[in-house]
Amino acid sequence: MAAIVAPPLAGRTIGDSEGTFAIAEWTDAGGPPGPARLIAPLHVHHHEDEAWYVLEGSLRFQLGGQEVEAPAGAAVVGPRGVPHTFWNPGPDRARYLVVMAPDTLRLIEEIHSVSDRSFERMQAVFRKHGAELLSGT
Repeated sequence: MAAIVAPPLAGRTIGDSEGTFAIAEWTDAGGPPGPARLIAPLHVHHHEDEAWYVLEGSLRFQLGGQEVEAPAGAAVVGPRGVPHTFWNPGPDRARYLVVMAPDTLRLIEEIHSVSDRSFERMQAVFRKHGAELLSGT
């Protein structure tokens, strides 16, 4: 594979589901106070780790039984086998990088391509990619 030099990611991904990892830059707009607005439902990857690096704002993570807040400049690793979810806890935008392995990227791509978002359908999609959906929200 040839080297790739990318302009600022700004919502895009570098790498692909055939490589060994990919990095995506994503944002969450934030919102009003209240219950957590999960960016990803509670789930677990059985064979791959996942990591986040917060560029702007903050993210809050549930990793197993632990809850941590990651401000700009902080990094968080979600080891395989540990149930996790994350959300933007505040009203301001959060901008972050996600470092993921190929099956995780394929999982995200498939989630975004299906119209049936029922819990049963999403469970099947997660299982197909070596993960397990643990909650529907």
